[in-house]
Amino acid sequence: MVSPSRSALCAIAAVLFSLLAVPQSFAAPPSAKDVTATLFQWPFARVATECTTVLGPRGYGFVEVSPATEHIQGPQWWTSYQPVSYRIAGRLGDEAAFRNMVTTCHAAGVKVIADAVINHMSAGSGTGTGGSSYTKYDYPGIYSEPDFHSCRSRISDYRNRGDVQNCELVGLSDLDTGSDYVRGRIASYLNHLISLGVDGFRIDAAKHVAASDLAAIKSRLSNPNVFWVHEVIYGAGEAVQPGEYTGSGDVDEFRYAYDLKRIFANENLAYLSTFGQSWGFLPSGQARSFVDNWDTERNGSTLTYKDGSTYTLANVFMLAWPYGAPNVYSGYEFSDHDAGPPSGSECYTSGWKCQHRWTQIASMVQFRNTVAGTSVVNWWDNGGDAIAFGRGTKGFVAINRESSPITRTFQTSLPAGSYCNVQKEGCVAVVVGANGQFTATLGAGEALALHVGATGGGTPVGAASFSVNATTSLGQNIFVVGDHPSLGSWNPAAAVALSSASYPVWRGSVSLPAGTSFQYKYIRKESNGSVTWESGSNRTATSPATLSDTWRS
Repeated sequence: MVSPSRSALCAIAAVLFSLLAVPQSFAAPPSAKDVTATLFQWPFARVATECTTVLGPRGYGFVEVSPATEHIQGPQWWTSYQPVSYRIAGRLGDEAAFRNMVTTCHAAGVKVIADAVINHMSAGSGTGTGGSSYTKYDYPGIYSEPDFHSCRSRISDYRNRGDVQNCELVGLSDLDTGSDYVRGRIASYLNHLISLGVDGFRIDAAKHVAASDLAAIKSRLSNPNVFWVHEVIYGAGEAVQPGEYTGSGDVDEFRYAYDLKRIFANENLAYLSTFGQSWGFLPSGQARSFVDNWDTERNGSTLTYKDGSTYTLANVFMLAWPYGAPNVYSGYEFSDHDAGPPSGSECYTSGWKCQHRWTQIASMVQFRNTVAGTSVVNWWDNGGDAIAFGRGTKGFVAINRESSPITRTFQTSLPAGSYCNVQKEGCVAVVVGANGQFTATLGAGEALALHVGATGGGTPVGAASFSVNATTSLGQNIFVVGDHPSLGSWNPAAAVALSSASYPVWRGSVSLPAGTSFQYKYIRKESNGSVTWESGSNRTATSPATLSDTWRS
């Protein structure tokens, strides 16, 4: 759960689905597709479209959606985490939209995980997003004053189990989940979501509910084997620890995200050769790995999109490394901690970051699906911030977080052949010899990834790859436009969006007939749609071309 203060206490939890979980009959079984995309605050109608056009085709196994319940009014993102009824009547859509989303995502082979807020209700009184009137401790037709814990003060001591699990998290009315009636009401709500086709639940603020209470609630479900994951944030010396909850589900491993930030931001990537359970984490089969979520990106405990290529490379590593089931967080730009979702709906141009679409990240989902079940082989590092490793005979990845390019002959266990470097648009060829070796240069802040599911002959004939160093502010994005139809024919509305995954360098590519001479310029678009052209004369090039430019003020 989350609220306007002490957000670190309520970071979003995890949804890990182990291969031993019972598959649902109405969606593809998990098999090797263990990657979740969390589309934070996306309306259900947009999630449905994204499942069809992006998540399914890219190989994502799951989509996690924000809470569906009716909640307190207000534009802030945390209002979704103060329910006032169990009706599907929040700002993201009604029950019809939710049902359609589940059906559509299943048709695309994507399972749906519902974020379930069951530890508490609201912190105040008023009228909910669906028109329900309520006061704290009185939610007509659902709960009344006796249904809440008798402790009516805020949690103050995380070393005291009773304080953590019976008192009020940031002033929110704390449900007495030891009550048979309360357990029944919660189970009824979750069963309704299961009847709509939901495949699993992320249990918000699980740390603040006794593990035995959650197990009792789960036992009442129409499918007691439903996928289930707990939000339990690790805290040294605290009374409640993540390992207590593995009996009824999986747990989001916050230590994984914290350590990724420490290593990628301040230490050496070479240390990652043993990353996983030996570092004190939960066993891989009981954990979901992640780089960030909406709470940790705001409290600074993990990397965020604001960390540019460092953030992108951390996601590449997570998806390539065999620990846990990865969760790719996809949020929006913010400067205010409380800022709610943007009013627009377009990726990149209206504030939505859409990290799950970034080439460097999205391409690694299929990589992970392809190498599933293989171990790490051929580890190499330079003792600093350049590493490489294989996944059996099926994949190989190299990551360079050094401040300058590296050139090296890498040893792999891949069969000889021509592979696509999936970190690049199109199919940029890397040839692996009979000895399993290839030579490549990795630019600063770049990665390379090869797998047996992506082979080919090389860069598309006539491709033009663009790279421009451009510093931007919140809500600004960089595009390239030019005189060829592939570049929008000088129409800013048809310009090609460039990825900020390597910020401050923006990258993208288009296919052009070989030998085509073209003119182009870079433009900056504001969140309100206004356009600024870079200064100077038109740039010129002939395809194929690999272009490296700097924004002209």
